Amino acid sequence: MTTEVLVAYGTTNGSTAQIAETVAEVLRKEGFAASAQSARSVRDVTRYDAVVVGGGLYAGRWHKDARRFLRRNRQALAERPLWLFSSGPLDASASEKDIPPVPGVKRAMVRLDAKGHTTFGGCLEEGAKGRIARMIVRNGKGGDFRDFTEIERWAARVADELAGAPKRN
Repeated sequence: MTTEVLVAYGTTNGSTAQIAETVAEVLRKEGFAASAQSARSVRDVTRYDAVVVGGGLYAGRWHKDARRFLRRNRQALAERPLWLFSSGPLDASASEKDIPPVPGVKRAMVRLDAKGHTTFGGCLEEGAKGRIARMIVRNGKGGDFRDFTEIERWAARVADELAGAPKRN
């Protein structure tokens, strides 16, 4: 029987969705039935054997759709393997060091006994939604800081944990 994995995400401008799609793609290559879906659109997680949830970071908080997803599904999530990721730093810091989860995500990790969390660099480019986002881009502070090699590496480690294999480095 194939393990079904949901990769749910909360995003405003689509960059976290691209990370989630990459995670799901790696999981599929590793033999899992994985799908990436907007956290807003998922109502029931009971059909999934494991869940990965990602959220964009905005002013030190996880995207509201990711937060609401965790609350809405907290009982079912506490009963299956769960990993979390954040995306957001608009600099190279996520590639240079481990960035701990923001306080709200840390509380959710403890409450739901999540297997792990990582923070990936963010992406904010021309055409971004929101007044503050547009101001950041206009002031030259935007850009794409996602490291897809590291995203794929992390997703492969999640796959190893799901399969019960030793962790990859």
